[in-house]
Amino acid sequence: MRLQKYLASCGVASRRNAEKLIAEGHVTVDGVCITEMGVQVEDHQVVCVDGRKVTPEAEKHYILYHKPAGEVTTVSDPEGRATVLDRFRDYPVRLYPVGRLDYDSEGLLLLTNDGDLTERMLHPSMEVDKVYLARVSYQVTPEEARKLASGVVVDGRKTARAKTKILSVQNLFTDMLITIHEGRNRQVRKMVEQIGHEVVMLRRIRFGPLKLGDLPRGQWRHLTKEELDELKAL
Repeated sequence: MRLQKYLASCGVASRRNAEKLIAEGHVTVDGVCITEMGVQVEDHQVVCVDGRKVTPEAEKHYILYHKPAGEVTTVSDPEGRATVLDRFRDYPVRLYPVGRLDYDSEGLLLLTNDGDLTERMLHPSMEVDKVYLARVSYQVTPEEARKLASGVVVDGRKTARAKTKILSVQNLFTDMLITIHEGRNRQVRKMVEQIGHEVVMLRRIRFGPLKLGDLPRGQWRHLTKEELDELKAL
């Protein structure tokens, strides 16, 4: 089995992120640091990430978490900020977030030790929808919403077509739904800036077939069998 796939089967990360771990020198096989892709691993070999031995996990776990604002979606944070995994320190297996929500955003976050599922959910070719409830500064016009949906230039590159729906317009803010399938850094916030507004509040309410529903902030639950079947059917 290729090393990056082996790491994914251990729940360490998606294959793409596993490749990054390898390239950055975090992975050893039988004590030898591996930085090249494509290395084959046999069952009897000892694979370590940052000195910790990893082995494939037979049982996969799938958690839907309502991330509150004020947590970073990383395993650790050099600035010492709270991470989404702080709430899962006592969980029986090591979990990893599927994609990210920025520090100031809240909403649905999937955590799992299934690296293959993570890879499928995040691969650009899958175009998995992510739906956000956004409170945007001042009054967004239908024309601005259409411009947002048709694509705007963010960090020098035009965004893919999106979906927008204005829910309500008040004097000082507009509530709207924004659906994207890309995963660029702070993408929704940057998109809104390109039409002359700012995001005041951002909550992800759907990721693929998964829905946040009425799950309270900071709480989590296991996926249902039906949800898991829908995910695996992607």
